[in-house]
Amino acid sequence: MESFFKLKENGTNVRTEILAGLTTFFAMAYIIMVNPDILSQTGMPWGAVFLATIAAAIIGTLVMGLFANVPYAQAPGMGLNAFFTFTVVFSLGFTWQEALAMVFICGLINIFITVTRIRKLIIRCIPEGLQNAIGGGIGIFIAYIGLQNAGLLSFAAGIPELVPLNNASVLLTLFGLAITIIMLIRGVRGAIFIGIIITTLLGIPFGVTQVGQTVSLSQAFSELGTTFGAAFGNPGLLSLFSDPSKLPLVLMTIFAFSLSDTFDTIGTFIGTGRRAGIFSAEDMKALETSSGFKSKMDRALFADATATSIGALFGTSNTTTYVESAAGIGAGGRTGLTSVVVAVLFFLSAFFAPAISAIPSAATAPALIIVGIMMLASFAEVKWTNFEEAVPAFFAGVFMALCYSISYGIAGGFITYTLIKLVKGEAKEIHPILAVSTILFILNFIIMAVI
Repeated sequence: MESFFKLKENGTNVRTEILAGLTTFFAMAYIIMVNPDILSQTGMPWGAVFLATIAAAIIGTLVMGLFANVPYAQAPGMGLNAFFTFTVVFSLGFTWQEALAMVFICGLINIFITVTRIRKLIIRCIPEGLQNAIGGGIGIFIAYIGLQNAGLLSFAAGIPELVPLNNASVLLTLFGLAITIIMLIRGVRGAIFIGIIITTLLGIPFGVTQVGQTVSLSQAFSELGTTFGAAFGNPGLLSLFSDPSKLPLVLMTIFAFSLSDTFDTIGTFIGTGRRAGIFSAEDMKALETSSGFKSKMDRALFADATATSIGALFGTSNTTTYVESAAGIGAGGRTGLTSVVVAVLFFLSAFFAPAISAIPSAATAPALIIVGIMMLASFAEVKWTNFEEAVPAFFAGVFMALCYSISYGIAGGFITYTLIKLVKGEAKEIHPILAVSTILFILNFIIMAVI
């Protein structure tokens, strides 16, 4: 195990990696129940999506851990599943089988731009100031997710405000936050994971920790045949391109899927891996010169790219690298052993779904808030007194949380950076890949406005 994962070389050990895996899993375990709830509204069987979610998470995360040796977990992405259901199926009128076919094609596109080094070049062309802003922005984003999940904020007339502190779940979150901070300050190892467990157990007498409802495993397996391979049937891939009049809409929708998926992952890798040292300076430099899978970043990008098509094969929306992986990284995870632990836990969750679903948001929200605080340190590297660097950094960092999207944050940073360079007459300093990416973002916003 030591020689395979290179634990000592990465400054970690088995105990730390296991704790990190547990922390990441519990921070993202909500997707096991939430993804079927969202996708089943399209007519997909709940049990089938339940198993497809778990299968996609297991395979994608194992590839990430064993092939890339990095501590990232994968699962069907929030936001992308909502786009699948409410935009592609409900608004645009595609069948869920055709939507799965689009996701599969999106995965193939991601594989193509990965093996052809396009994805690596995109990362390499992002200015250092923007990279630091993305890291800090993901910190705000993760902390904001934690605050939202905890129910600490309400939105009266669209204005966020603190909720009254008279709710058991809210009070439990505050307790979990306090106890975890105390343990971290005292140097307790595994403090984030221990905080999740203590808060979960304390929630039992207050009725916050409750066993969730789900279908039986046998019923789920019987339903899986409905979605497995449905992307290739009719309706599905065979019907997707049968109507020439719908071809532009099909291509625009696949483009929207791909752009969001690609930049969500890029943002997660830059934001969480750069500062933690998971991707070394050599890894980042290799993005420009290497071919094949010589660096960790090469392999991690490939692992992420393949997961989307695998998920579509089983019957779920885009599988992506989870920003909640930052919780495990914050707990000390540095190698693929963390990912393997997460994959094993996803496997076990198929048999213990009601127990896993009992972990309340009040228990995992403090972990996300604390990890978000840790990641804000990246903002210290931004030259805020230099207005030309501060403006793109602001839009990249703050838009990420306010728009609830990593890719939209990156879009804000790219567009303002490009605009500033053009106004200054420094167009030659804009990397061609960044310029193309900016144009694609603008095109995506136009497409989303139209469809």
